[in-house]
Amino acid sequence: MILNEIHVLVKKELHLEWRQRYALHGLLLYLASTIFVCYLSFKAKQQAINPITWNTLFWIIMLFIAINAIGKSFTQESNQRNLFYYTLVSPEAIIYSKIIYNSIVMIGISFVGFFFYSWVMGNPVGNIPLYLVAIVLGGIGFASSLSLMAGIAAQGENSATLMAVLSFPLIIPLLLLILKLAKSAMDGISIQENWDEIAILSSLDTIVIVLSGILFPFIWKH
Repeated sequence: MILNEIHVLVKKELHLEWRQRYALHGLLLYLASTIFVCYLSFKAKQQAINPITWNTLFWIIMLFIAINAIGKSFTQESNQRNLFYYTLVSPEAIIYSKIIYNSIVMIGISFVGFFFYSWVMGNPVGNIPLYLVAIVLGGIGFASSLSLMAGIAAQGENSATLMAVLSFPLIIPLLLLILKLAKSAMDGISIQENWDEIAILSSLDTIVIVLSGILFPFIWKH
């Protein structure tokens, strides 16, 4: 039953996004303009960029993209629509559908951002498959953490500020783990030698997703 509800809600999110493509276009424009500013600030002046700086800049861009993309997950829903959901579907289906949809958006935008960023800024990554694994796990982590925080913040008055404050303790450890895995990819270390980091990052994503299903019903009822 809950799987059917999640499937219907994810289809609804994708359908609305397709009808209102200006939001996705705005994110892509924000991504392109930010990368271009980074190019003007670093690559155009120095002709080369330090790999650590390259990696850090990329994930800072992805973090701000995630906040802009996921922050509107619940605030764009009207009270009437929330009441409609309340009578039809379970709260677990709502939060899991948001996480799945936001994960799809984040992974897609991150892949586009990575290839455009590599084209503009150069590509010093030694192990691209491992870096793509970091992008997938990072996209899921950002989506799950920020979706839960957006659901909590939507219950308050100043939701944007509340979301930023609540997200900080979750995002910082996640970002540090992503940067560590991405740094290994930059150095060309094989995936086999990074199973521990991949397992830790996957476990953190799983814990946040499970906690979202446990905590969100209490938030939804109030």
